[in-house]
Amino acid sequence: MPRMDILDASEPGGPVALTDRARRLASAGRRLLGITGPPGAGKSTLAETLARALEGRAVVVPMDGFHLAAAELRRLGRADRKGAPDTFDAAGYAALLRRLRDPDPRHPVYAPAFDRSLEEPVAGSLPVPPGLPLVITEGNYLLLDEGPWAPVRGLLDEVWFLDLDPEVRVRRLVERHERFGRSRAQARAWVERSDEANARLVARARDRADLIVRLPARDGLPGGAGEGGGPAVV
Repeated sequence: MPRMDILDASEPGGPVALTDRARRLASAGRRLLGITGPPGAGKSTLAETLARALEGRAVVVPMDGFHLAAAELRRLGRADRKGAPDTFDAAGYAALLRRLRDPDPRHPVYAPAFDRSLEEPVAGSLPVPPGLPLVITEGNYLLLDEGPWAPVRGLLDEVWFLDLDPEVRVRRLVERHERFGRSRAQARAWVERSDEANARLVARARDRADLIVRLPARDGLPGGAGEGGGPAVV
């Protein structure tokens, strides 16, 4: 098990310390940084903030791109659990991480993305140039040690786990589902039944992280906006 550090991002200098840590990773050739945590913790916000701060030396490749298509979820009878571990192509995600670790110097690697307007994954959406030093990948299940998710942790040079007050997280999730068309009652029901079940699973693996990032209880990172997203929350 890796030695685990703890960083409080609400303290003065906290966000700068995170950026500096990512910059050190980016100075050693191709490295993969994973950002994980429960639904609504702010993973995509932190990933995009770091990529901007590193000014062309990093790219974000979300785990979201490996959602199974809606038609396949219906075929499997899993559409009402979208976002659970078995609603992703975990083996495909691990295969992409292997390619990203050892890229062909002649060609970019193309990663899928998740289109929130379609609620579908879209292949070949994110080009990763071979010379780019840091790939930041974010998602719920980077530390999961079972089934097809088990290889993922070993393919990442560092994994940061985001720790946010559960009340803030749940409120964010409900508001997000409402923004994408659910009623307040529907949003609360989905969060309680689906998102929070996934959150408990994610929390059980937090000790496998290299760094615990404690986030402020207010919305967003210091100097940043709150996490965006759509109904399939990760």
